[in-house]
Amino acid sequence: MKGRTIAYSDAEMAWLEANRLLPISDYHAGFVATFGREVSAQNLHALRKRRGWKTGRTGCFVKGQEPPNKGKTMPYHPNSAATRFKPGNRSGRAEERYKAIGTERISQDGYREVKIHDGMPLQSRWRLVHLVEWEKVNGPIPDGQCLKCLDGDRANVDPANWQLIPRALLPALIGGNRYRDRLAYDDAAPDLKPVLMTLAKVEHQARGLRKRRAA
Repeated sequence: MKGRTIAYSDAEMAWLEANRLLPISDYHAGFVATFGREVSAQNLHALRKRRGWKTGRTGCFVKGQEPPNKGKTMPYHPNSAATRFKPGNRSGRAEERYKAIGTERISQDGYREVKIHDGMPLQSRWRLVHLVEWEKVNGPIPDGQCLKCLDGDRANVDPANWQLIPRALLPALIGGNRYRDRLAYDDAAPDLKPVLMTLAKVEHQARGLRKRRAA
């Protein structure tokens, strides 16, 4: 009864401790069948916790463990079926926000993006247009390389407006890290941009040479 302590005999306590590793449903059913006494599963679970009897179960799936319902289909129920999502079906807010493949948008950083698929993951559905256009002409971008906008207009996706550079050059061009006192490439006048690009490349090559000699 709620609010009153439940007393257990020595035999019951010995059985409860010996079988403490059982799942709570089996634990409860076994106790009732063995002693013919109705005690709720909640009471038995609370007893295990008070006694500090660990079951070894965390409630989490471990690597390699298969869920018991794997491969089973959900039983049919008309109320459930009426509200299930159908493959390829969109409704409500999802339908309002849907953008067709080929749709373009402008990112928060001013880059043009194009939708290339409807699959997953979500973040892969959109791709920078200047990357798409540049790769049509030049092929995939090598590892460790990136594209830098030459005229400062990030919406200009002409492949001639983008130059392939080592990603390590970016701090020198944006004035970050050790280059905080340097004029950022995007803020420079058009006639100064080539100078800053050349200077960054020379310094990058010099660092590479120093590292190779030190090695």
